[in-house]
Amino acid sequence: MRAMLPLTSFLLGLSILACSQQQPQNLPTEQPAQTPVAGRFPETFEAGSKTAYAEGDEQLSSGTWHFTDALIGSAPADHKNGTHAARLRGQGRLRMNFDAPATVRTIRISAASYGTDGASTWEVWASQDGGRLFSRLGQPVRTSGAQLVTATFPVAATRPFRLEIRKTDGGSARLNLDDIALETTAGSAPAAVTPAPAQNRPQADAVVVSRDDNMALGNPSGATGSLDNPTNYLMVKPQYTLSYNALRGTPTWVSWHLNRAWMGSAPRQDDFRPDPALPRQFYQVTPRSYSGGGFDRGHNCPSADRTTDLDDNSATFLMTNMIPQAGNNNQRTWSKLEEYARSLVQRGNEVYIIMGSYGKGGTGTAGFATTLDNGHVTVPARVWKVLVVLPEGADDLTRISNGKARIIAVDTPNDQSVNPDWSRYRVSVDAIENATGLDLLSKVPTIVQERLESQVDMGTTR
Repeated sequence: MRAMLPLTSFLLGLSILACSQQQPQNLPTEQPAQTPVAGRFPETFEAGSKTAYAEGDEQLSSGTWHFTDALIGSAPADHKNGTHAARLRGQGRLRMNFDAPATVRTIRISAASYGTDGASTWEVWASQDGGRLFSRLGQPVRTSGAQLVTATFPVAATRPFRLEIRKTDGGSARLNLDDIALETTAGSAPAAVTPAPAQNRPQADAVVVSRDDNMALGNPSGATGSLDNPTNYLMVKPQYTLSYNALRGTPTWVSWHLNRAWMGSAPRQDDFRPDPALPRQFYQVTPRSYSGGGFDRGHNCPSADRTTDLDDNSATFLMTNMIPQAGNNNQRTWSKLEEYARSLVQRGNEVYIIMGSYGKGGTGTAGFATTLDNGHVTVPARVWKVLVVLPEGADDLTRISNGKARIIAVDTPNDQSVNPDWSRYRVSVDAIENATGLDLLSKVPTIVQERLESQVDMGTTR
């Protein structure tokens, strides 16, 4: 991690007058879309050819953008200026992989409902630290109808920034976006700029923790995004990364980073739902898949670990993040372990976490079961978690290799008789790897892994 401006300065630097309810005159406004003026940014999507919703990068005329549950549409039902427009579904996102200069003062984005779909809600977010921490610009926009309408956002950035456009309603309606224009004070379109080297950036008086790579410790199973790999399918989300086993209907592992940058005041959303990013070839697990089975829809990445904003919290309720978990395991033993991890963060630490499950057959309130939903969801026999705890700081892998980290590994039975005291189930990382076949700290040098993974944590649990 690297030093950044204090959080208050960051938020002020990215402040949009439209965000303040005390200044309603600067809220994002809607007006009939106009033909783009020559010399403006704008991103028209005419150069793109991404025709599938699968997550990935796409080279456009303005630079490379990252698409999540989004594509570039050219169908008659896509409302557009020209022949192409972006189309988002579910909670789709578009994110710039490059920075725009701090001289930008206005953002204009045209939007319409796809075809005859209903209304969609979307937001614009911006980051001044290369895409680590985002802050929302202005207020959410509600778009409906077939006519492209332009939403305008004033900007007061103090450093180069990049945008992320988020469809936030998660409904079945699809959204078209077109003609993204970035205007400077003079009304001209800026050229994209790359981030300045870290050593050339102004150093802050205080270090503010940032959102680090959720898979910084490695890919435990060598998961890939290939449809030919249904039992080890890699899914990368802003909030966490996972390997999904479509034959079990659960993740093999979920990996995420936890520090103060991920913790805020967003309320629990409880919007359990199918994952729209799951390939259509895979069986889609729904909240109903767990009905009557006697097991909780147990989070891997917990809701309370993602409370910076509503989108982050909502993402933890996707069914690809769930396992059938015995109620006493989920609500007592596991809950206490999750609370302990967050208490470590409150004491000035950051934590890298990997969680998963293995085996077949657990005992819930309705008794023993091996599967749910007519065999589509496997009930695991064991539930495990590995926590790598570090004081807040930089160059985390090096610090882990130098022995600065505490490694906590826990492996519990998935049944109602499990003890509430999670510390009774501490094991070595080696033990979990032997049971699962995973390589849990694969980015750590092998010689260091051998030393760290053989140990059983005996540290404090309060």
